[in-house]
Amino acid sequence: MYIPRAAENTVIKIAETFPVLLVTGPRQVGKSTMLEKLSDGKRRIVTLDDPDVRLLAKRDPALFMQRYTPPVLIDEIQYAPELLPYIKMAVDRSKRNGDYWLTGSQAFRLMKDVSESLAGRVGIVNLLGLSSSEINGVSSEIFSTNPSGLMKRLNEVPRQGLNDVYARIFKGSMPRLYADENVAWETFYRSYVETYLQRDIRDLSQVADEMAFFSFMTIVAARTAKPIVYEEIANEAGISAPTAKKWLSILASSHIIAIVQPYHNNVLKRVTKMPLLHFLDTGLCAYLLKWGNPEALEKGAMSGAFFESHVFSEIYKSFLNAGKEPPLFYYRDKDQKEIDLLIYENATLYPVEVKKAASPGKEAIKHFNVLEPVKEPEKIGELNQFKIDIGTGAVICMADDLLPLDRKNWYVPVWLI
Repeated sequence: MYIPRAAENTVIKIAETFPVLLVTGPRQVGKSTMLEKLSDGKRRIVTLDDPDVRLLAKRDPALFMQRYTPPVLIDEIQYAPELLPYIKMAVDRSKRNGDYWLTGSQAFRLMKDVSESLAGRVGIVNLLGLSSSEINGVSSEIFSTNPSGLMKRLNEVPRQGLNDVYARIFKGSMPRLYADENVAWETFYRSYVETYLQRDIRDLSQVADEMAFFSFMTIVAARTAKPIVYEEIANEAGISAPTAKKWLSILASSHIIAIVQPYHNNVLKRVTKMPLLHFLDTGLCAYLLKWGNPEALEKGAMSGAFFESHVFSEIYKSFLNAGKEPPLFYYRDKDQKEIDLLIYENATLYPVEVKKAASPGKEAIKHFNVLEPVKEPEKIGELNQFKIDIGTGAVICMADDLLPLDRKNWYVPVWLI
């Protein structure tokens, strides 16, 4: 069963604008499935997973290009980067948009090759697992704290209770788990991790020990929704801090985690520079940490962290699916004041707090006022060019309805995002 993807319109627009379309993202998120569906049988499809095809592409890329003429979809392009210069020459000759559609799951290696070979000729879409909107079959929109926009979604989105939300968090976002109910959750994620380690990580010379990397992934999973302290992770994993930083970069580049930078400007003097991490698939995170079912996860010590990472992932995907770079940050200062998420758009900051509670109260927004100085930078001797507005704030929680908390902040039910 094919589940329509929110990124489809973005893909079509990019394919109409660029000669080459590249869809990148983790394994098993449905990149090639989506492109095959959009091709509607009018495009040659070739996968470099096939050893014979891959050998031809690597040994004789010119002959490969003669054999597979456009319009063509080339799956897993990272296995034969030798093709990229030939694709460049082909699109420079034809000057037709949409000739080449590519997919790739090893973004850490692929993006460097693409940027060198296809600069100015390629449009890139980053695809992650299913969003809740896609699972529920409702329209997907970029998340906004604007209450009028959220109000319109109230009639579209199915309401969910605590057990429903944690069933979603535990199951994760991989399309196959939703397209085929007979696929066993644990078996799927075990196979997923083995494939990731053996086919992607083994290809990287700086990761010689797959089991050490698996142990590292588990240690990182236990820190989802927490600030990154490289020395702590390195000590627990038994590796050096530079290696921990390099391996975290690999997890981020392959879209297993997102590294969220702290928001700062010249007005906010006391902010820390420590980034934060979120696992982007909470099902994978739950598998690595050996949670056995949604009920145990909901009652466990990491319940709040999983809830926060789920919210972050949904908001993050809403931007990616629209073809936009997610403008997401978080706030933490030396006085231990934190704001879970800051959306920065059009010189405006929108503060977002994430709480598992149904009615967190005004305590949830007590740190929003740390942002006030950015509205009047001249008062602390800074230039007016650093002035930033503070937009509507949100507390994403287990509330039953979209409700105002005060004049500028709203309770937003988690199922509404």
